Amino acid sequence: MLTIIPARGGSKGVSRKNVRTVGGKPLIAWTILAAKASRLGRTCYVSTEDDEISTVAQRWGTDVISRPHYLADDSTPMIDVIRHALDVCEARAGSAFDYIMLLQPTAPMRKSEDIDAAADILQQSAADSVISVYRVEDAHPARMYRIIDGLLEPFSNEHTVSLRQDLPVLFHRNGAIYICKRRLITEESRLWGGRIYPYIMPKSRSVNIDDEQDLMLADYLLSYHNEAQD
Repeated sequence: MLTIIPARGGSKGVSRKNVRTVGGKPLIAWTILAAKASRLGRTCYVSTEDDEISTVAQRWGTDVISRPHYLADDSTPMIDVIRHALDVCEARAGSAFDYIMLLQPTAPMRKSEDIDAAADILQQSAADSVISVYRVEDAHPARMYRIIDGLLEPFSNEHTVSLRQDLPVLFHRNGAIYICKRRLITEESRLWGGRIYPYIMPKSRSVNIDDEQDLMLADYLLSYHNEAQD
């Protein structure tokens, strides 16, 4: 299985987020450490066009794929980044990988055991792809509204119950783990599809950094976790 950590230098939501200090380490280091502590750590690569990210990634113990700058724009599809990394790694290895795993640095709370468990689901089931999710609670669609002509209108008219425990059980992608069979990338140009199996993670490990507030939350949680272990 090939594990790819995509980390470009540019970012609209959080400037230089991949090398920002979170919980005492560069953000990307948390994903590198989790990947290397998993059973799949021997085939883990960071894909980047950025010299500083490349230096940090190597300092924390992982190999780097030099990504062309044209694959590091805001509008670059992730599938193109993965295909480039796959081509480079297969050329280096001299053989094809059966599975591809994507670990985004913006999900620093995932653990190595999450990575191993998600990989086991794909390899031991009829799944074509596995996506990590967490259970939706307060952000349930039944509690969401749109504003139409200045008035609040329910986003979903399907659920009329008011108690949280009575709402249908739903799940949200947390961006931590994506795994798929090679053919989805090479033949269908997509990261998930076919028979999609879930890997359910707790909300406490599902922080996904999109803005400065998310970064502050991750910093607090990871710092607190470190202090609790001392």
